[in-house]
Amino acid sequence: MRASSLTVAALAAALLLTACDDGGDTGQDAKAGTDCVAELAVEFGPANAAPAAGDTGNVPVTVTNRGGAECALDGLPTVELTADGTTAAVAPDQGAPARKTTLAKGATTSFTLTYVRGEASGDKGLAVGTAKVRLPGSTETHNFKWSYGVVALKSDGKTPDASVSGFQRSGD
Repeated sequence: MRASSLTVAALAAALLLTACDDGGDTGQDAKAGTDCVAELAVEFGPANAAPAAGDTGNVPVTVTNRGGAECALDGLPTVELTADGTTAAVAPDQGAPARKTTLAKGATTSFTLTYVRGEASGDKGLAVGTAKVRLPGSTETHNFKWSYGVVALKSDGKTPDASVSGFQRSGD
């Protein structure tokens, strides 16, 4: 009887481990990068906007596979903020996982743009008009009107006080 309960426990543990899915590559049939990026829809928001200078805000970005086959995104998304002809790249979060994310037809993934709101006047902020998102392996950008206020600049006066997370699983 004891061997039987140990066998059942080991089997249950094995099943539990194999049931864990990290959202990574699910097969060799997934298209990669530019082969399927045109079939991905990108949606910006709704945001948890920073209400005042010095506050932190978050803007989720959702990517949905509207194509007929799996699509693989390998790496991190990039975001650029544009203000009055100036374009500034947003750095990835420290430790953001640059992994392969495979989306089945109709599946979604998301990432988050986190920013610190800046002062409305002075030269310590970037009065952003547009956020440009580029998915890994693509040259196409998805442009969104920025309506979340001025983005603070880091001490160098050029780099936005903002970061981009890696892709996160959406829904289960």
